[in-house]
Amino acid sequence: MNDLAPLLTPEGRALLDEVRDTDPAHELAVATRLRRTHPPDLVSAALGQARLRQRAVAKFGKGDASRMFFTPDGVEQSTRASVAAYRARRFVELGVTSVAELCCGIGGDAIALARAGIRVLAVDRDPFTAAVARANAQALGLGDLIEVREADVTEVATAGYDAVFVDPARRGGRGRVFDPEAYSPPLSWAVGAARRAPRAAALKVAPGIPHEAVPDDASAEWISDCGDVKEAVLWFGPEQDVPPGTVRATLLPGPRALPSRGLPDPAVRPPGRYLYEPDGAVIRAHLVAEVARELDGGLVDPAIAYITADAHRPTPYATAYEITDRLPFNVKKLKALLRERRVGTLTVKKRGSAVAPEELRRKVLPKPHGSAAVTVFLTRVAGAPTMLLGHPVP
Repeated sequence: MNDLAPLLTPEGRALLDEVRDTDPAHELAVATRLRRTHPPDLVSAALGQARLRQRAVAKFGKGDASRMFFTPDGVEQSTRASVAAYRARRFVELGVTSVAELCCGIGGDAIALARAGIRVLAVDRDPFTAAVARANAQALGLGDLIEVREADVTEVATAGYDAVFVDPARRGGRGRVFDPEAYSPPLSWAVGAARRAPRAAALKVAPGIPHEAVPDDASAEWISDCGDVKEAVLWFGPEQDVPPGTVRATLLPGPRALPSRGLPDPAVRPPGRYLYEPDGAVIRAHLVAEVARELDGGLVDPAIAYITADAHRPTPYATAYEITDRLPFNVKKLKALLRERRVGTLTVKKRGSAVAPEELRRKVLPKPHGSAAVTVFLTRVAGAPTMLLGHPVP
């Protein structure tokens, strides 16, 4: 059903409440029962929303997800609530009171902005998506602050708003789009819209955007949430709180922000007692050197973002492991060592290795030998395939 209206009727809302906690394994039986008393299309739509709401809990929390409406693409591509809330706080700190959000999708960012007290114009060209965004604003009691407009974002005037936020579509018929000029709308158009904003602007882009594609008058921010890289954002405008050209990594929760200091690449050195795995946002922002300087460490290989050091220094920007063994890559030796150590749980991490972690785990630990836990890093040390064994530092 590509029409949201039936679900917004009293019958539709009652049906949504009834199927809210439907177990996917029992969905067929539930559908068969409900179709005796309700239109089949309405039953299918309600069960479809129930599935999407269950998936959306990870991004929006159970409270909001149970009241919101979703599309399959909306669940997949919408901003995680914690990230959207962080960005909304940044807009508030910049003195922004109104935002034109272009390519709003189902309205996740608009919701966060409105909750921060910002008036939002949310624009999307897809009629059904715009209807979902409008329903979400109403469902969460934010209709007075969020105006949803169905339109081509390239034809929307934004002059009456303090700031612009653009989230171009980065998927096409063949999957993800990696060329920023193949975004919809293209990055060059979004940059032009951002430069016209009176106070500030933010453009959400893929984390893999090449650094050379970042305009000189923008600052770039890579954001991770609980260790997972979520997005990169280009900030523009006279009110932005860091100088143009600044690169930083922001880690949520927190937030903790690591700015670039323009350091040279860290030195390469033999593995020490500790190995540090930088947060993905740090790696994407090319700030491994900043973390290595903080840890008084170096790299195990010039092309690999593993930092090694002799002393343990807690840092929010990397996960520390104590290394117990260093071995040339050899499956038989690793299998024998795990048996000798009575290992029952093996975590395999890799960087600079072509070996598939799951395949290696099946080969070297087909069944548990005991209760010990080990982490093995498949990497290169001075160019040579190497296994580093250890465990996380508490």
